[in-house]
Amino acid sequence: MAPERRVLGDIADIVACNAANETELHGHVENCDALMMYHCIGISKATIDRLSQCRIIVRCGVGYDNVDFAYARTRGIDVANVPDYGTEEVADSAIGMMLTLTRGIHLLNSRLRDARGPWMYSQAAPVHRLRGRVFAIIGLGRIGTAAAIRAKSLGMDVVFYDPYKPDGYDKALCIRRVESLAELLKQAHVLSVHCPRTPETVGMIDADAIALMPRGSYLVNTARGAIVVTAAIPEAIASGQLAGAAIDVLATEPPAENDPLIQAWRDPAHPAFDRLIVNPHAAFYSEEGLLDMRLKGADACRRALVGQPLRNVVNR
Repeated sequence: MAPERRVLGDIADIVACNAANETELHGHVENCDALMMYHCIGISKATIDRLSQCRIIVRCGVGYDNVDFAYARTRGIDVANVPDYGTEEVADSAIGMMLTLTRGIHLLNSRLRDARGPWMYSQAAPVHRLRGRVFAIIGLGRIGTAAAIRAKSLGMDVVFYDPYKPDGYDKALCIRRVESLAELLKQAHVLSVHCPRTPETVGMIDADAIALMPRGSYLVNTARGAIVVTAAIPEAIASGQLAGAAIDVLATEPPAENDPLIQAWRDPAHPAFDRLIVNPHAAFYSEEGLLDMRLKGADACRRALVGQPLRNVVNR
């Protein structure tokens, strides 16, 4: 807890709950003045109702769908996030996953490791030059913008869909904007998801959405798991509709053993075995980013405790 003590040690006692689920918080948080939480745990009405004097809940990360921020407002509790700690890391991961898929790197490594097929590039054919190919982004926030800049540097034709983004960002970044998700999907050689999880976006990329993409395209999700209906991916890969997918986030983490995506990913007989990358919600991670997250989260708590203006409040 050294980073937190560096920021808060002179004004607060710091307690690490080390809870794996919400019920393990019982008896530990009721009298807290500030609460820091991460993506691996949820905070619901049940916990919020037991907070007798909490001034702020800080979601140490970008997404805040795992805290009932609307109910916290009814209790007079501010909820803040840390939107700028891992922008570079997630964008780098999205581009890294895209390159690993589109250049055939993952497929060739997977097959040659198991001594399947000839020691030849042809196993990955057809691989196409990226310059001029469409890199399609859902959600042009901080991370989506960072991914757009990186894809542009590779010479890709970057296009985005974000109905909540004000006009002009396409001009500023020299990229293209489309007005509908369908229009985006129909031209996406690579689809990269960077929007938050909301009632509007849950299940947004399902079998019907994937069917709109050009045959042989690629899907990358480093945003939130529930945005993509991952059960549709194995069949899309088996049919050739998707040439590959990279999934950093799942709706349930860790996934169940009978999850269709996980079963296909682990099955050497399934085409997804060579064409699917699964990571454990790790795109945010770097040592520097993790430290940023903790320091910025602690700073948000300090501001609340000493009465300074709060930043990044999401429930006002």
